[in-house]
Amino acid sequence: MLQNAAAGALRHESLTLATREHDVMLRAQGLHKTFHLHAHAGAVDAQIPALDSVDLTVRRGECVALVGPSGAGKSTLLRCLYGNYLANAGRIEIRHDDGHGEHWVDLTTATAREVLSVRRTTLGYVSQFLRVIPRVSTLDIVAEPLRRLGVDTQDATAQARALLDRLNIPERLWTLAPATFSGGEQQRINIARGLIAAAPVLLLDEPTASLDAQNRAVVAQLIAEARAAGSAIVGIFHDEATRDEVATRTLAMRPVLRPAH
Repeated sequence: MLQNAAAGALRHESLTLATREHDVMLRAQGLHKTFHLHAHAGAVDAQIPALDSVDLTVRRGECVALVGPSGAGKSTLLRCLYGNYLANAGRIEIRHDDGHGEHWVDLTTATAREVLSVRRTTLGYVSQFLRVIPRVSTLDIVAEPLRRLGVDTQDATAQARALLDRLNIPERLWTLAPATFSGGEQQRINIARGLIAAAPVLLLDEPTASLDAQNRAVVAQLIAEARAAGSAIVGIFHDEATRDEVATRTLAMRPVLRPAH
């Protein structure tokens, strides 16, 4: 009986480990990033280290908040995870389903086509600033990620309307391009666009920086809903109350010391 119990416990542990491994959506290992600043007028070029041996694993339903002082590399890490910056060393693996089954894609070695495929269906990013095609209506901007995934235009528009309403964007603005909107309105539109498609992996760069308390609460609820739906989230939240509400754990970062000459 003891042998049977031990065997059962071992099987349970193996299943638990397998489940936890299957839940991993993003893993970064040994990330290094250095910026090379080219000097002018005879000055010496500079090497600015930003990341040094950063490791990060994020599972479905987790929200990992990056914390640390200014200059610690938080935004640099997010941009590396999205593929905007190429790490000098290390791996960034995303669990991606391209329609032919799930597999790992290493963004540090992926082709441009592979990176675009990952961004199209797996990896979402909400930056601090709204960058969209000019003269496109707010409603179309928010609905576009769903239409890109093949969602019917009418259904995508209905979901966009519901999300804009939750984020307190006045209906009179929905048919207008957001270029002249306030900073807070633009940020809420950016959040709506970034969250509407429920990407399996979400990167959030200060999503509540320009928002009042009421709208911060709405965004916190939307992030909680994304977690409940299984999204793996990495974010920077300078508002401590929001960070404490949405984060399941933190990754402490600190500035990389420059080598002495």
